[in-house]
Amino acid sequence: MKLLFIHAHYDDYEFTAAGTFERWRREAGPDVQRKVIACTDGQAGHHFRHREETGRVRLAEQMESARIGGYDFALLHLPNGQVPREACLQVDSPLLAALWKATRDFEPDYLFCPPLPADPLAGVHVDHLAIAQAIREVAYMINVPHAFTPEYPADETQSTPCKVPVIVAVYDGYMFGGNRHDLAVDVEPAFEQICQMSWCHRSQIMEWLPWVGRHNMSPPANFEEWRQTLRARFDRKNRELGLAIRQAVEVFTVTGWGEIPTADQLIADFPGLLPEASRLDALRERLNRWRGSAS
Repeated sequence: MKLLFIHAHYDDYEFTAAGTFERWRREAGPDVQRKVIACTDGQAGHHFRHREETGRVRLAEQMESARIGGYDFALLHLPNGQVPREACLQVDSPLLAALWKATRDFEPDYLFCPPLPADPLAGVHVDHLAIAQAIREVAYMINVPHAFTPEYPADETQSTPCKVPVIVAVYDGYMFGGNRHDLAVDVEPAFEQICQMSWCHRSQIMEWLPWVGRHNMSPPANFEEWRQTLRARFDRKNRELGLAIRQAVEVFTVTGWGEIPTADQLIADFPGLLPEASRLDALRERLNRWRGSAS
């Protein structure tokens, strides 16, 4: 099993899918490969550090999280070798080409990415929105070997098929009023590790996020306070999604952008699924309809 998480920023992984990836690792061991790609340079997310310092600090924080979580981490590089600039991502050919190459190089079974809002009243983060839209647009091209050979030259007479992944959208804390889900995963067994990985991002959780004022949080003074803050964030998300449960949960929505799975495949593959918090009947009906199945 190969899992690829592509999102806009350092720390997006820890707040959306880290627990599920950890549960996958615990159940599958060395048979699961986990890779996380951040698509911006991280230089805009602060209010008193200058841009270059912010980028260095945040990269170091992400690398420490990767060490604790035991996953592979990489920055997305455009065809010209540059990392996209934070806070102003736009969907263009260089971004599509870079995502195409990153996906083809890894060939994941599942690709996790930000969601696209269906409701125009829902809030968005410009970088999250751009990555979601870009992955949607490039998804069909994953198995099109010449789509971006001008950017990444190759022998166009020697092509091999490339696996197209199931593409799954994660929860988005910026998408106020627009979140939905198909699958709910119990990440309570991994809660302590989520705390430790997210605590690596102290420039964000102690400085930037409380200052920017969009996350309903005060600066935690220490790790124990951060554990309590994170628990409150999980509880608040459950209430937002109408989930009458207390444990930590991560939620996902299955898209039709890539490979169309069966519901049984998802149930077999995803660790720690909570049937009572998932929407499996509606998901099964939708996937059967998309696949043209009779039942």
